[in-house]
Amino acid sequence: MPVPDVDAPLAPSPAPAKQRDPWFDNAKMALVTLVVLGHSWTLLPLNLTDGGSSTATQVDTWFYNFLYAWHIPAFVIVTGYLSRSFEYTRIRLWNLVTTVAVPYVIFEGVYALYRHVVGGVDFERLWANPHWPMWYLSAMFFWRLMTPIFKRMPGKVVVAVVISLVAGLYANDIFDNARIFGLLPFFVLGLKMHEGHWSLLRTRRARWYGIGALVILFVVARFSGNWFETEWLYYRSRYDALDPDNLRAMVIRMSLLIAGLVGSFAFFAVVPRSKTWFSTLGGATLVVYLFHGFFVLGAEFAGFKGWAADHWPLSMILVSILAPALALFLAWKPVSSRLTMFVDPIGTFTRRRKRLASRTPPGPDPSSG
Repeated sequence: MPVPDVDAPLAPSPAPAKQRDPWFDNAKMALVTLVVLGHSWTLLPLNLTDGGSSTATQVDTWFYNFLYAWHIPAFVIVTGYLSRSFEYTRIRLWNLVTTVAVPYVIFEGVYALYRHVVGGVDFERLWANPHWPMWYLSAMFFWRLMTPIFKRMPGKVVVAVVISLVAGLYANDIFDNARIFGLLPFFVLGLKMHEGHWSLLRTRRARWYGIGALVILFVVARFSGNWFETEWLYYRSRYDALDPDNLRAMVIRMSLLIAGLVGSFAFFAVVPRSKTWFSTLGGATLVVYLFHGFFVLGAEFAGFKGWAADHWPLSMILVSILAPALALFLAWKPVSSRLTMFVDPIGTFTRRRKRLASRTPPGPDPSSG
């Protein structure tokens, strides 16, 4: 999932305007790799309703629920933190349009066309109802529009939690507002965090706590299918579609918010702080996010799900290796730099125009000769 700073382009540029924090690049690249892995795991024999009865469905669903309990909240927290400087200025609003709204319009249409032509899938309310991975760009657009309001609001995190709990009663799929409001507490928490908070998560003691918390969440996820459907982890459905008791539904939502918070902080605590070759890939998160779906959907349309069900656990091992490899390939500079023009066409055109202008030799001095 993409988590661009409001001051920076969504894809790598030849000359970054400011010093990048390798820890955030490591976190962003790790998270978008987990997004690719999670989406790829949907090709496996999962049962997202009750966990299934076979060993394959139980194990696959166990791993899947563990990942989805915290990796989306973690991405949203980072998105909130990197959105802190957003204000209602002409430059900020134009940047929001060119780096979030424009890619959304382009790729929502391209994905719909691809799924219709290759997979025979039909769509309704295109662009008004984000399909598959495009919900995150829709959510980011509206989260950033809310940023100046929440930054100045007292008790902002508590307010966001109340909105999330109530949203399950009324939200719908228009611009995926169920997710916008459901995941809002994580975004607002990111707005509230500062360098001192991140420093606490980068200590050696925090790392051991983080490892322990992730192990506990992993064990608990083994039994999650007995307590709730995986659909809860998407934050996209109303309570009445999942549980007839609204009070119990709010308790489940609150429990998932807490689990997402614990898992996110645990993940942040174990992210390496040093700069490596992996860090240099962190500027291409949107390229990875927007293009990996063509490969995953292509495998689905080619019938990989059937093969995977008949060849477990080989399929689990194969997908778990190929998915991270795909993320690394798409983030690799020779690849991501060429895909940037599709992800950020306006920014690419602007940068190329400036480069050409800087290379154009000055004309003759009219006062000479």
